[in-house]
Amino acid sequence: MSRRRLPTSTSRLTLRRGVRVSPICVGAVDDPRTVEAAFEAGINFFFVTTDMHWPVYEATRRGLRALFRARPGVRDEVVVAGVCYPTQPEFNAMPFEELIAALPGLDRIDVAVMGGTYGTDFMARLPVYHAHRRSRFAGIRAIGASFHDRAAAAPAVNHGLVDAAFVRYNPAHPGARTDVFPLLTAERRPPIFNFTSTHGWVSPARRAALGVSPDVWQPDVTDCYRFALSTPGMDGLLCALGRPREVTALVDALARGPLTDDEQHVLINLAALDAGLAVLDTSGD
Repeated sequence: MSRRRLPTSTSRLTLRRGVRVSPICVGAVDDPRTVEAAFEAGINFFFVTTDMHWPVYEATRRGLRALFRARPGVRDEVVVAGVCYPTQPEFNAMPFEELIAALPGLDRIDVAVMGGTYGTDFMARLPVYHAHRRSRFAGIRAIGASFHDRAAAAPAVNHGLVDAAFVRYNPAHPGARTDVFPLLTAERRPPIFNFTSTHGWVSPARRAALGVSPDVWQPDVTDCYRFALSTPGMDGLLCALGRPREVTALVDALARGPLTDDEQHVLINLAALDAGLAVLDTSGD
């Protein structure tokens, strides 16, 4: 079932009291100017690593540094999530301070995210993050988790163990339709953000090589964002937007509204066909 309308870049979700974020969260970028373009489009939520993949986020750090320098006072309008990947609880503190030291103008971490978590380590790491939020360590006001084990996501959300959850849901990996969304029971739950939204998109050239008829609906890559948010259980997106024009393309795509159920199935079927998990139907029916 599709939702009636999609959120916009200027919409806001509440993680905790006083922590309101856009449903679009910008992570790794190629061009530092993408950060300012995103902010101009109404996006106030940014995601930066504290350790793993550090070089990948260099342009994001530069973009945030430029934004803070160019606009005095803008820091209070921006929510920065710092993600920490070590599973050992004793290594879940210092990386946040190191990120603050490495990014002039950051001053604090707003949301601490435990990265790449599985059911086997989530509960062991959780007390440290709860303590960070309670003591406002490094300025932390909210906590989240990036679930690589989707089965652990729904219970964590239903019981309010985190303030934001990040799960993978895209045309190539639509499993959240069965192991996350139907299991959500809380009426007022923490928001769920998608990641790797565009995985499974099949380019026009690849569709032609696979023998897909041009008469079939031909989705654009930005339709993958619409795919993720068309499902009522998904509240936001964590996006790697390379350049400023990709911010504009995403905003324009959301304005076109949700995909129909049939369009969502087209994306899923194209991804399966591309992966060799489905056979092209040439029956004409």
